[in-house]
Amino acid sequence: MPADKRIIVGITGASGVIYGVRCLQMLREIEGVETHAVISPAAFLTAQTEIDMTSQELRALPDVLHSFRDIGASIASGSFRTEGMLVAPCSVKTLSGIANCYADQLLVRAADVCLKERRRLVLMLRETPLHAGHIALMSTVTQAGAIIMPPVPAFYSRPASLDEMVSHTVGRALDLFDIDTGAVKRWKDAQAD
Repeated sequence: MPADKRIIVGITGASGVIYGVRCLQMLREIEGVETHAVISPAAFLTAQTEIDMTSQELRALPDVLHSFRDIGASIASGSFRTEGMLVAPCSVKTLSGIANCYADQLLVRAADVCLKERRRLVLMLRETPLHAGHIALMSTVTQAGAIIMPPVPAFYSRPASLDEMVSHTVGRALDLFDIDTGAVKRWKDAQAD
């Protein structure tokens, strides 16, 4: 039976690999969602430093894992229907590739396809501080239709752990695809005294 929704998840080598990993873990729990992932070689290196997960475990998370260099993959074509793509984390190099339509590898090509097909593209940019070049690239992709969503934690939810913070942030990113993971503590009206 075909999936109700297909989501592409790109994981780059920027710090914050846990965001892409958590996204894939959360989407596994949602019936009817098929995940397609592209993980850069640098992401595997970053994962060794940041999380307790082997490359094999990381490769097993998505329903379909595409090779980083496979420009002929299904997700490289607009005729392959998806809800869109989340790049989590998104390195400045990847942001630059997307902004400049420099699709020399599958992660950038899949993002470019989302833009040309007017599908949702959410970039969890991981860089700070920012200089004018970074801001110009963010402006360029935003004008093309992407959403820049740096993984900024929300403290109104009073997270008790880093794990809760990551899950809340990823849940908010998936909200942009109309996927409710149940991980987001929704804002409620503040009661005045």
